[in-house]
Amino acid sequence: MRILVNDGISQSGIDALEKEGFEVMNTKVAQNQLENYMNEHHIDAIIVAGRTQVRQELIEACPSLKLIGMAGIDMDAIDVDYAIDNGLQVINTSGALSSAVAELVFSHLFGMVRFLHSSNREMPLEGDSRFAELKKAYAQGTELRGKTLGIIGFGKVGQEVAKIAIGIGMNVLATDEVVESTAITLDFFNGQKAIFNIDTIDKEELFKEADFITLHVPEQEEFLITATDFNKMKDGVGIINTAKGGVINEVDLIKAIKEGKVQFAGLDVFDTQPTPAVQVLMNPEISLTPNIGASTKEAQDRIGLELATQIITLLK
Repeated sequence: MRILVNDGISQSGIDALEKEGFEVMNTKVAQNQLENYMNEHHIDAIIVAGRTQVRQELIEACPSLKLIGMAGIDMDAIDVDYAIDNGLQVINTSGALSSAVAELVFSHLFGMVRFLHSSNREMPLEGDSRFAELKKAYAQGTELRGKTLGIIGFGKVGQEVAKIAIGIGMNVLATDEVVESTAITLDFFNGQKAIFNIDTIDKEELFKEADFITLHVPEQEEFLITATDFNKMKDGVGIINTAKGGVINEVDLIKAIKEGKVQFAGLDVFDTQPTPAVQVLMNPEISLTPNIGASTKEAQDRIGLELATQIITLLK
């Protein structure tokens, strides 16, 4: 069987597939040439990562196609329902990304509570001339231990975030439209384990109690967090979004920061990605990353292996 890896996966994933006898074509085919290429080479499965679109027209035009794999969580680039209705397997790798995204959440959190997002901008410019002033300005940081973290969306990523939060001594609150209760297992280096049972709560209660709020939800038709929601939160709350652009109303966020309702925010995704609004990029109270939540070497390796494992199970 032939597998087209059009947006790339790790070498470990390719090696696992080839070991099981699959022919892996690790190449980049332009979107407008994809149909001809797939039919010419009788492609059985295609792996994409969001850059390549697998729409109804392509599925209809490629009768040899049996499986579509997404190297990630977001399935927006695939007409999933149509594919499944026509007998194709559609898979993704939600479990492979959780740790990477969760660690990025805390990269933002640790940085923000000690003002690293701001001091790293100012120190190169004025560290030699205003050192004492900057030291004073950034000397009012806070610790995460003992604070309350609110997690909106308690799937695999949200649960990984909870593990880190519990490990550093935070109180965890979670809300989810589906998950009502789950057991969080912390695995330690010496083989010991600790299990924590977490019951999800109403979103309004989470807004009221959380010192920091992190979002782990799929794409929304409307903003999930607007001015009305900010007003329900604690004064000085910190907000993290590593989920999807369009979850937080950025105009309302900037206003909430200006008014002091939100002390700082960490954003990995943006409403107008890949051209984030200038007022977001230039705000000194926002910690910024360019959509790198899943972009670690380890996560990419896990993605490749997880895809390979699923493909081997489904197609052999």
